[in-house]
Amino acid sequence: MHSILPAAAPPVRAPRHAPVAHLVRGGVVEGVHYGSVVVLDADGTAGFRLGDPEAAFYPRSALKPVQAVAMVRAGLPLDGDLLSLAAASHSGEERHLDGARRILQGAGLTEDHLRNVPDLPFDPAVRDTWVRAGRGPSRLAQNCSGKHAAMLYTAKLNGWSLDDYLDPAHPLQQAVAETVEGLTGRRVATVTVDGCGAPLFAVSLEGLARAVARIAAGAPGTPERRVADAMRTHAEMASGAGRDVAALMRAVPGLLAKDGFEGVQVAALPDGRAVAVKIADGAGRARVPVTAAALTHAGVDPSRLTAFAGETVLGGGRPVGGIRPVAGLGVAAETACA
Repeated sequence: MHSILPAAAPPVRAPRHAPVAHLVRGGVVEGVHYGSVVVLDADGTAGFRLGDPEAAFYPRSALKPVQAVAMVRAGLPLDGDLLSLAAASHSGEERHLDGARRILQGAGLTEDHLRNVPDLPFDPAVRDTWVRAGRGPSRLAQNCSGKHAAMLYTAKLNGWSLDDYLDPAHPLQQAVAETVEGLTGRRVATVTVDGCGAPLFAVSLEGLARAVARIAAGAPGTPERRVADAMRTHAEMASGAGRDVAALMRAVPGLLAKDGFEGVQVAALPDGRAVAVKIADGAGRARVPVTAAALTHAGVDPSRLTAFAGETVLGGGRPVGGIRPVAGLGVAAETACA
């Protein structure tokens, strides 16, 4: 059987984003969030597009489920909570730090082997407690430490060098790039460095949705299914207590969801339906309600998504508006094209 080569890389251009959400105060549109949205049907076709889901962009941490699949394919033996942590942007809670230590211990390694950037915990409350205790930035507390620990474990198992595991030319990162291209179906447009120091691959928003759809719909026993099951079962390990992405997975049965910095969100159902969102200005306040609206367009029961309608705008302590997805996002939308 011949393998199918990935299609050409998505174009690198200034994205042609469109309005995706309005900030409404007192019945007047006070602000506009631009971005792009794509909704995939179960057969993989794009049933809805808004903005520019074909331009190359950086998925940031929304790519972590794909990176985790690449590591499992390369022999990473984790499952359950630790595999979920390998795909996490965690909050820095003690369970996350303990999990990263357990991954390193399984590989016979320590925190000193990590090459991610030292940081304070991501969650504000956890960070405040950390600082009050007199603790400074650490590699273990940084939100990508689970991924980095798993990368080291994968490299150790394969006899690959450890000091340079973040080099794009390293066998581990070459395996990740191959998996990115295989699951998105497109060549990587360009490679840069993510905030944590790991290589970051530019894909299209539609390609990201397709990759996570394939993970969510993976057959039992496959690396894709192992990652999806781990994240769905241990949603708080992939994020943290009180995080919207974990709440979203709990609210919608079978949903696999992952957020990323700069307003990125992807979510997919076990039958292959998927949505991906990029908010141009990186605003989290627009990411969540736009994702919820896209999921209703994908056929998710809107009653399961009422908690994700967006933050309320206050005036004098009273509700006077909120974030509203644009007309065209939701169950009654007409198909829109870039």
